[in-house]
Amino acid sequence: MTGRNTTPPGRYDPRHGVPPRAAADDADSVAAGKPLETLGLRERLALNRTGTFDWDLDRATLELDPCALDVFDLRPDEYDGRPSALAARIPPEEGYRLDAAVSQAVQDGAPSYGAYFRVHCRDGTPRWTHAQGRILRDADGRPYRIAGLVREAGTEMADSVLLRSLQENRQRQTAMVQQTTAALSRALSVADVTRVLTGTGGARRFGADALILGLVDSDHFEVIAITGLPGTTPEDMMASRLDDTLPLSDAALSRRATFLSSRGELMARYPRLRPYRDRVPSGSAVFLPLVAQDRVIAALGLFTAEPKQHSAEDRNLALALAGVVAQSLQRAMLFDQAREFATGLQATMLPRRVPAIAGGEVTVRYHAASTGRDIGGDWYDVIPLPQGRTGLVVGDVQGHDTHAAAVMGQLRIALRAYATEGHSPETVLVRASRFLAELETERFATCTYVQADLESGALHVARAGHLGPLVWDAAGHTDWHPVRGGLPLGLATTFGQDHFPETQLFLEPDSTLLLCTDGLVEKPGQDIATGIDALAAAVRDGSGELEALADRLSDQLWARSGSGDDMALVLLHRAPAAGTTTVTPRFRLHVHQADPSGASEVRAMLRRTMDQWRAGSLAYDIEVAATELITNALTHTDSGALVTVELQPTGPRARRRIRLEVEDRSSRWPRRRTPGETATSGRGLMMVEALSDAWGAEPRGNGKALWCEFVLPGEE
Repeated sequence: MTGRNTTPPGRYDPRHGVPPRAAADDADSVAAGKPLETLGLRERLALNRTGTFDWDLDRATLELDPCALDVFDLRPDEYDGRPSALAARIPPEEGYRLDAAVSQAVQDGAPSYGAYFRVHCRDGTPRWTHAQGRILRDADGRPYRIAGLVREAGTEMADSVLLRSLQENRQRQTAMVQQTTAALSRALSVADVTRVLTGTGGARRFGADALILGLVDSDHFEVIAITGLPGTTPEDMMASRLDDTLPLSDAALSRRATFLSSRGELMARYPRLRPYRDRVPSGSAVFLPLVAQDRVIAALGLFTAEPKQHSAEDRNLALALAGVVAQSLQRAMLFDQAREFATGLQATMLPRRVPAIAGGEVTVRYHAASTGRDIGGDWYDVIPLPQGRTGLVVGDVQGHDTHAAAVMGQLRIALRAYATEGHSPETVLVRASRFLAELETERFATCTYVQADLESGALHVARAGHLGPLVWDAAGHTDWHPVRGGLPLGLATTFGQDHFPETQLFLEPDSTLLLCTDGLVEKPGQDIATGIDALAAAVRDGSGELEALADRLSDQLWARSGSGDDMALVLLHRAPAAGTTTVTPRFRLHVHQADPSGASEVRAMLRRTMDQWRAGSLAYDIEVAATELITNALTHTDSGALVTVELQPTGPRARRRIRLEVEDRSSRWPRRRTPGETATSGRGLMMVEALSDAWGAEPRGNGKALWCEFVLPGEE
C-alpha cells in the first residue's frame, strides 16, 4: 500500500518488509507450512483464538470443539457435554448475564445474540470472552438449536477498558473541579472557605484523604484549617516564620508546587517533620502555593493514605484546583476586610449602653445580618425623657449595606434628639420622616416609637410601617395590641401623608412590652403571620427573667432558625405593684375623642382577650356593652374614654367574672331614660343593663366610670 511495496500490481502483501522468523510453538503454528487452501474452517478460526459450539436445546447438550474448550481452559476429560459443566469456569454473576442475553434473544424472536463475559482460568486469572450464536427455529418458530462461535476478547476488552478508564478519569477530574468551584462560589468569608474545605467531603473534592490550609501574612505563615490529620498539631507548626523548613511555608516562599509520592520522601525532604511522623499519612503529599493577582496569599497541602506517583493529569488537576481556591480565598479576604469596616461603623451607630429606668427594667438584643457584609439598617434605642418617662425605639432602614448603616446612624441620632425635646410620639415620627426625606437618599425606614410612663403604666405608641408592640401580662396572656400607623419614614413625607396617629395603651404591673424588627419573625418562604404567632408562643413559654427571655428569643427564633436578616429587640418590664400578692388579668386602652374609630380597636382587642379568657357566648355581649359605653362617653362628654377590662377574681372558690369599665373626665352623672318608640337615642344604658349581670357608676377624681360585670358561664 506504500510506494516501497514492490509486489506485482493488483496484489497486496502485508508481510512486505518483515524479516522471516522461526515458527513459534503456539496456536499460530497450527497452520505452519500449510498453504491457505489446505486449511479447514476450524483451523482458520483457531488462528484467531475462536472456537465453535453446537447447542441442542431439545437434548440439552452443548458440543464444543477443541478450540472452544481451549477458550474455556477446559480439557476434554473435564467436559461432559452438558451446559452446566461450564459453571466450573464461568462465575455465577457472569453466567446470569450470559443467560439473560440468550433468553432475551429467544423471547424477542431475534435470529442471533452476542455477549461479552469473563471466564476464570484454572490458574485463577480472568479472561474476557465473547460468544455469538445463531438461533435456529422450526416451522412453528420454536427454537431448537443454537450454533455459534466463542472467542477470546482480552485484547479488545483491554483497549475498551483503557479508553473507559481514561474517560472516567477525565469525567472525575471535571466533576472535582465543578464541585469545588460550586461549593466555593457560595463562600463569602474566609470562615466560609475553611468550612467548605474541612466540611463533609471537603478533602475528597481534591482527591485527598487529608487537607491543611495556611495563610501568608507578611513574613509569617499561619495554619487556619486542618482536616483528616490525626492528633493535635503542635503550636510551632500552626504559626511560624516563612522559610523552607516546612512544606507549606516552602511552597509559599518558592511559589512552586511540590509533589511527593510517599511519607518517606516527605520526611527526607523536610527533616523538621520527623518527630511528627506518626501524625502524617503514609501516602503521597502535594503542596500548592495559592497565588492571586501575582501575590502568594496562602498554601494548600493535600495528603493521601496510599503512596502514588503523580501523573501529568494529577498535577494539572491539582494546579487547577489551587487556582480556584486562591481566587475564592482572595475574594473572601477582601470581603472580611469590608465587613470589619462595616461592622465597626455600625457599632458606633448603635447605643453603647442601656440606661437604668425607675419602676422597671429594660434589655435589648441585636444581631447583624448573616448575609451580605453582616450589616444592616436595624436599630434600637432607649431614651431617658423628661418627667421620668422613657422612650423606646426600634426601626429598620431599607437595605443591608454600609449605606443603610450610615442612614440608620443619622436617623437614630435625629429621632433621639426630637424625643428628648419632649415631643409627642406622633411629632417625633413626623420630624424624623421629614429629616429622612431631606437626606435625599432613596432609602426609607420603618419605625415604632413608644413613650412609656412606668409610674402610671401609660404607653403612648406611634408606628410608621412597622410591627406594633406585643404585651405579655402577669397572668401569662400575650396580645399584639392594635396600633394605628402611617407610611414608612421618608415615604410618608414624599407622598404628603406624614401623619402617624397615636395610640394609648397601658402596661399593667409585672407585665412586659416587646418591640422588635421583622428579622425576628420573618423567614424566606414563610408567611410573616406564622413568625408572629411563633414569637408570641415563645414569649408565653419563656422565662419570667428579662435577660433569660431575651436570650431565648434570640437563640430560638433568630440564631437557630438561620435567619439571614438582621434583628433588633427591646424588652420593657414594669415592676410589680408594692404589696400585691395576686395578679388580675386586665388590659387598658385609651380612645381619643377626636377618633371615634378607636372603638373598633377596642372591639378587636376584646375579641382576642375573650378567646384567651374563654368567655364563650358572653364575648358578643361584652363587645356590645363596651361599644355602647364608649359611644356614650365620646358623644355626651368633652373627653375621650379609658377602657379597662379585668378578669376577677381568680381564686378557687370565687365566682369568676369579667368587669368592664369606661372612664371619662365628665362629672355629669349618667341618666337612664325610657325612650319612645320613635326615639333615635337613649337605649345604650338599657342595653347594658339587659346584657350584664350588674352595672353602675363610680366617681373617679375629676370624672366618673361606668362599669358592668358579666359572670362567666358555669360560674352562676
